[in-house]
Amino acid sequence: MRALTIGKLAEATGVNLETIRYYERIGLMPRPARTRGGHRSYETGHVKWLNFIRRGRELRFTLNEVRELLRLVDARRYTCAQVQKIAIRHIADIQQKRADLRRLQRTLAGMAARCDGSQVPECPIIDALFAPRSEPIRRVHRRSSRG
Repeated sequence: MRALTIGKLAEATGVNLETIRYYERIGLMPRPARTRGGHRSYETGHVKWLNFIRRGRELRFTLNEVRELLRLVDARRYTCAQVQKIAIRHIADIQQKRADLRRLQRTLAGMAARCDGSQVPECPIIDALFAPRSEPIRRVHRRSSRG
């Protein structure tokens, strides 16, 4: 495969140009060689590497998790057990996020249920959002509504 410009790499992988530059800047993506004119010159390995990152991000692995997986692959000394451990940890994170989202949904639904949709400027949702941080939202949305 011939060397690719950043535009061709973006096209080949479906990853935005600025995202590619960002991945290079944070060291997630290996820096490419440069042409005499200073342009990036990507190789087949970059396409594979970037596809790996893109797919990992689609699965909502964090950048650190993707980095951890890439280190294992790059060292060529990984075991399936090591990768499984990372995946299981990620699954636990997803389960926690789902629980958090369900809790947020219940809280917001409770707040919205207290709102009668009237045309007055008093709104229990706004009141709950203005509540001090130390005051739990669940307590705010359980207060009796204004007369």
